[in-house]
Amino acid sequence: MELRALQYFVTVAEELHFGRAAERLRIVQPAVSQQISRLERDLGVRLLDRTSRRVRVTPAGERVLAAARETLAAAARVRVVAGEPAAVLRIGVASCVTHRLDRALARMRDGARPAAPTLVDLPVTARIDAVRDGDLDLALVRGAVTSTTTTVVRAWTEPLHAVVSRDHRAAGKPVVSLHDLDPAGLRLAARDNDPPLHDAILAVLPTAPVRPPAGDMLNVLFEVSRDPEGWTLLPSEQLAQSSSDRMRQIPLDPPATIDGHVVTSLATPGTCVASYVAAFGE
Repeated sequence: MELRALQYFVTVAEELHFGRAAERLRIVQPAVSQQISRLERDLGVRLLDRTSRRVRVTPAGERVLAAARETLAAAARVRVVAGEPAAVLRIGVASCVTHRLDRALARMRDGARPAAPTLVDLPVTARIDAVRDGDLDLALVRGAVTSTTTTVVRAWTEPLHAVVSRDHRAAGKPVVSLHDLDPAGLRLAARDNDPPLHDAILAVLPTAPVRPPAGDMLNVLFEVSRDPEGWTLLPSEQLAQSSSDRMRQIPLDPPATIDGHVVTSLATPGTCVASYVAAFGE
């Protein structure tokens, strides 16, 4: 039995489609089918029921799937122990650097099992896909995250703040209510830029946005900074590093919050997931 065959089986079980599994593995589909058939012969059980219309994991396949993920994770740990004094951790993040990220990286480097973090800037959807495909060890995502192909664990909660230009009538206030902000002035980035964050912001709004979302967050902030009536909502930590004197961020009253999540592979051991959550937690 080869680790490669186990990896192929796990990928097909996640995709429930041989063609999509082959694309993830970057190999031709017949090679995937051959490896799965060989694995079934070696184990003496049928792992997948496949027809021309669908692929389904059998009860025996479900049991093997759990063991296969554990085996692949153990093999990865063996490679780390054998060849590296510190485990390289590939972390998918947004482009902004926050105090939370700095603190977590220091915790990982100085922990009982030191890690050498590497940051990879990717859009949210690509970030989650890269974790699923094994190209990243973990990713950070704010907002409402649902996934059946990765492990998603809430690690922290932070406030949402209103962001306005320095000329906005609310700019000097210590707090502001969403009911006091003109819905016509709200600007949001297009959902495709960050679906979990976009959906989380929509969930706290008292009324539906008047203006359709458009552009990315950089353009949204550019427009808000130059419009005395414009405003948007963002996690407080996301703007902590901004040095622009043209904008103000204002806490909300009543407060609104957003959750931050650690996203890992389904094969990542629970102890590792817990250590990541602790690093990024409060």
